[in-house]
Amino acid sequence: MVLERQILPYLQWLLYGEPGGMGALLRFVLVLLGVGLAALVIGFLVAALRYGFARGGDMTYRTVSGGFVELLHTRWRRVWALAMLAVKEARRRRVLIALGVYLVILLFAQWFLSTDYPEPARLYLSFVLTATTYLMLGIGLLLSAFSLPSDFKTKTIYTVVTKPVRAGEIVMGRILGFTIVGTVLLAVMALASYVFVIRSLDHTHEIDAAALKTINIGGEMRGYDGSTDKEMGHRHLIELDADRRGLAEQDRGHVHEILPDGEGYDVSGALGLMKARVPKYGKLAFIDRNGAKKDSGISVGYEWKYRSFIDGNTQAAAIWTFDGLDPNTEDESLELALIVRVFRTHKGVIGQPITGSIKFRNPETGQSSAESSFLALDQQIDEMSFARAMFDPDDNPVDLFEDLVTDDGRLEVIVQCLEGGQYFGFAQADCYIRQPEGDPRANFFKVNLSIWVQMVIVIAIGVTVSTLVSGPVAMLFTASFILLGFFRQFFLNVATGQEYGGGPLESLVRLVTQKNVMVDLGEGVGVTIVKSIDAVFQGFMWCVGQLLPDFRSLSAVAFAADGYNVPWDRVWQDLTLCGAYVVGLSILGFFLLRTREVAR
Repeated sequence: MVLERQILPYLQWLLYGEPGGMGALLRFVLVLLGVGLAALVIGFLVAALRYGFARGGDMTYRTVSGGFVELLHTRWRRVWALAMLAVKEARRRRVLIALGVYLVILLFAQWFLSTDYPEPARLYLSFVLTATTYLMLGIGLLLSAFSLPSDFKTKTIYTVVTKPVRAGEIVMGRILGFTIVGTVLLAVMALASYVFVIRSLDHTHEIDAAALKTINIGGEMRGYDGSTDKEMGHRHLIELDADRRGLAEQDRGHVHEILPDGEGYDVSGALGLMKARVPKYGKLAFIDRNGAKKDSGISVGYEWKYRSFIDGNTQAAAIWTFDGLDPNTEDESLELALIVRVFRTHKGVIGQPITGSIKFRNPETGQSSAESSFLALDQQIDEMSFARAMFDPDDNPVDLFEDLVTDDGRLEVIVQCLEGGQYFGFAQADCYIRQPEGDPRANFFKVNLSIWVQMVIVIAIGVTVSTLVSGPVAMLFTASFILLGFFRQFFLNVATGQEYGGGPLESLVRLVTQKNVMVDLGEGVGVTIVKSIDAVFQGFMWCVGQLLPDFRSLSAVAFAADGYNVPWDRVWQDLTLCGAYVVGLSILGFFLLRTREVAR
């Protein structure tokens, strides 16, 4: 799967961040201080314009100091009561209709989703989880954006603020109440989608016992081979032992267990449709065609720089260094997986894979194993198993763990392309050591938990904004936040000048003058003015970008669809980020609501 950013251990992410970066905790504190300072300055300027400099300053001080005192007197019993009120309000709005809409989507999806697909589980999982994500974001948006403005418009808010209820409790109560409603809806959708995927893909096959061929070795019957019938667009090759037991060969990402049943055979349902691979990643480096070490390979013209390539039939190689291995392990094999992106400069033999080689090397002594060849298909996961008893290039016996793994647990894996004119492309996550698989059901839960995190953030944004503006404006603002959140990295790249074409105004000039992003605008007063204005815009964009939730990174749909386990470090990071947004937005919403006349 594509993993553009390494998932750090939770404490490292929280306290230190990436090397040369900043921990999430420090970043949160700085953003909170920045937003607080900006709000303080804006509030003071508004008060000074309305009431004068001295009185405005006094009102600002009283609002801030009184607000923090009021926050300390928040009572969770009242917050819970207001949350239950929000739940009842959501029920009156017929929010349960969303479940009917989701079930209709699943019913129609059955007509269009094909099981005659190389990896049907990926297709089904990506569809149901993506549909759940967008539907839950929409529900969170509509619930949160119109609640408080509707109360302001109908003046039902007076039935709340006249009671001993604080503004912060109103905001937190709405967020909590809508979160409860969304959680119930998400739980039902998750259960329905899980059943939908399992029931849609589950199937079995029939075996014609008379069509099986007997396997005889040395005059002794050793088993049977043949194939199943065709079901859901595929059939499985089978090889049974002398007791007529075995597994059907993997096809479409699954297998079937085969047991004797009288004169016939009993074939189980599909096994392994949903996976939760647990990879152990290494560090990737390259050697170019001349044997020089490089941080990256060569470019074959793709704009996306995620993978770089090595050319075939040269010294070029991709080298992964794994650590944390035990040289004293009693394991009899090393389980490895490799994903190769094949780039052809000529067609070669149509349908024939490209040959590559793989070997292991001790990074300290340089001792290596003999090369093993493999056949690479583009973007396919090639799962390999290497016995610990190996041979070196001189045919001397080598122990994979004792001889090739260093005392501190490091091992190098070297991959090369053996065919001239062909290229192998790799990213760091394309080679990993396979660890025991996780539970696919727990993995499905963690993916839905990532959807829940996104929903809660949207609810918090919507409730906070709705304390200040009308419902339609709050909806547009929150929808804009969601849209920018899905393109946060691009937004920041524009703000920091990493994207071609300059800032917003320069892009507009290029659009009008029909100059592409690679053409220099030249020099002159007009260009200087454009770049100066863009500098202001880009500074503002950078500030906004620090506040945007990265919804694309928060989504874990790709993990389940591609069959990989969602690390618990990633789950705790998402939950911490969600808590940070809820806390920060609750405080901001409290002060915004407190400054409204209705809430005084």
